[in-house]
Amino acid sequence: MRVLMMSMLVLALTGCAGNVVTDYNSSVVFGNFSSWSFAENAGSSAFVSLDGSRVQSALERELNRKALRKVPENEADLLVNWQIVEEDRLEQSGVGLGFGFGTGRFGWALAAPPPVREITEGKLVVELVDTGSDQVVWRAASRRYLNENQSPETRRELIDEVVSEMFSKYPPGIQ
Repeated sequence: MRVLMMSMLVLALTGCAGNVVTDYNSSVVFGNFSSWSFAENAGSSAFVSLDGSRVQSALERELNRKALRKVPENEADLLVNWQIVEEDRLEQSGVGLGFGFGTGRFGWALAAPPPVREITEGKLVVELVDTGSDQVVWRAASRRYLNENQSPETRRELIDEVVSEMFSKYPPGIQ
């Protein structure tokens, strides 16, 4: 029983791991950055959406925790660019139908697969751009998705959780 409980705990923790993928420029000294601003095209829309304001709030909170201060764009060491990248996936719902007949080892059957529908989901991508070189120096992408069926509170909690996990890996090499 004890081994079973430990196995279940390990599986649960493994399932929680790896919801964010990060990449960075290993030649950059991240300790040199002390200020940031949102990039002019952050969010890639003329207006900040509801999810966009949730993302910006979460980003501001996490960057403040990293002792980086928000300044006007022309004074910033880092520009924060983010976007919610939409991806389509197919989802099967329900069960298929089928029938068959036969005797012994031989028979015939017909079956219909379960219904399939296309779902559009969004994953969050955050990039930090060095204003001195105009190069992306750090990037994080979520493996968890927002979808249109989630409540506003669920969306906010998911965004907060994902952004927090992203910045748990910043600066690189210090975990």
